[in-house]
Amino acid sequence: MPKINEESVLQNDSSEAESRAPTPKTPGQTQEDQSSSTDNHPPESRSAALSVTELIETINEVSKMSIAHEIMVNQDFYMEERILPPNSVEGRFVETMYNAFWDHMEEQLSSAPPNFACALELLKEVKDILLSLLLPRQNQLKREIEQALDLGLLKQEAEHGALDVPHLSSSILSLMGMLCAPIRDEAVQKLESITDPVELLRGIFHVLGLMKMDMMNYTIQSLRPFLQEHSVQYERAKFQELLDRQPHLLVFTTKWLTKAAADLITPSASSDSPSSSSSKTYSPGSQEANSSEIPSPTMVLYQGYLNLLHWDPENEEFPETLLMDRIRLQEMESTVCQLTILTSVLLVARSFSGSVLFRSPEFVDKLKYIIKALTEEFTSRPEEAMLSVSEQVSQEIHQGLMDMGFTALSNENKKSLVGQLQNIAKKENCVRSIIDQRIHLFLKSCLVRGMQESLLDFPGGLIFIEGELADLGWKFVNLMHHNHQVFSPYYTEILKNVIPPAQVQETEKEPI
Repeated sequence: MPKINEESVLQNDSSEAESRAPTPKTPGQTQEDQSSSTDNHPPESRSAALSVTELIETINEVSKMSIAHEIMVNQDFYMEERILPPNSVEGRFVETMYNAFWDHMEEQLSSAPPNFACALELLKEVKDILLSLLLPRQNQLKREIEQALDLGLLKQEAEHGALDVPHLSSSILSLMGMLCAPIRDEAVQKLESITDPVELLRGIFHVLGLMKMDMMNYTIQSLRPFLQEHSVQYERAKFQELLDRQPHLLVFTTKWLTKAAADLITPSASSDSPSSSSSKTYSPGSQEANSSEIPSPTMVLYQGYLNLLHWDPENEEFPETLLMDRIRLQEMESTVCQLTILTSVLLVARSFSGSVLFRSPEFVDKLKYIIKALTEEFTSRPEEAMLSVSEQVSQEIHQGLMDMGFTALSNENKKSLVGQLQNIAKKENCVRSIIDQRIHLFLKSCLVRGMQESLLDFPGGLIFIEGELADLGWKFVNLMHHNHQVFSPYYTEILKNVIPPAQVQETEKEPI
């Protein structure tokens, strides 16, 4: 009966792996500020102290910085139409307000004499949107829009009851046809068949919204090269503006880095964390492998980045400098968990098949597909997920051996395989713990040594997820590299207080 231990599970992969060859800007706070902000000024009181005007300005600045940051770190970022769920409170509210506006307009246009107040406001908005869609060189179209929607003339016509809404709508549709992207041609053409003036204006306004979104996406793509060149300075400047308004903004960032330093200086205090475990074992020319020595600021920051992949939202506040990437990092944390479970299952399964089945890429890909599908809800229901995995994987191993003419699994071995696969649901499972540590070790190596060198020295036991792990490594390193470029001046100032020279000397005198 196969027995699972670290060597039997990982030795094959180890052999396979071996065969494959700006000037800092000082944050606006002193050491006293940092101390007082941590001890005497909880976040709630600081937020409450902001005036309504300051709050609005802060929200606007955060919004600008968030959009610029998203464009930079997410190459697939684009604006899309927001469709609210029809049965949601927000969806019903918005629909009610929209309907009330258009019903009011219909009443105005149907009255005798017609009231064009709402129509004029809408036409002004339409004109502004059309002008916003123009490129600098489109002077002729600009003159046509100004002529077709001369607000002074339209107001005079409305006062004399001579405003021709259908004719204006036709002119607007003609202009939209010249300005819209090809993807909107059909939508514009459909509007031409609407005869009711209110419904037509309503349709025009909706399609113009889509055209405005198209122009924003075009602008984003055009600005990306410029943002790549200036994004670090822009984000840092915006963050400094926020810090000037709220001098105690870096409280949780300070706590985050303080904990990272503690994890490296006294690793036994956080021995349950896989990332801290990996920090003790990884040492390519690094003094941080010796827990009796004080780590460098860079290694503290790297440890902090790794700790983000094991965040406890119930007991820890996310660092302010990484709030814009919180969802991204949570997704990476989920990916680490999925890859850990996937690899653990594959390694245990391979130990029961004598590696013969796992020499077939087709069989491995099929098994990976099955495991990924069955572990989608692993976080919420680990035992149930692993029960399904154990039953399906054992059946695939059994059938695969028979198809290749080998002896199928005995009932005893099949029962043992099912039991060991189900045991992966436990966090303390030996194989799962080792794989989790090795994944974090690889990610730390990517930060310290760089992606290219780390990929050439791929950890044993992770051969089945090499592609997925490399993709995760690139995303993680690029995101952390951008964060470090933007916020390094603030991290430097914080770390001066977290690991000052005096503390280094005192710690060196302490017994090991």
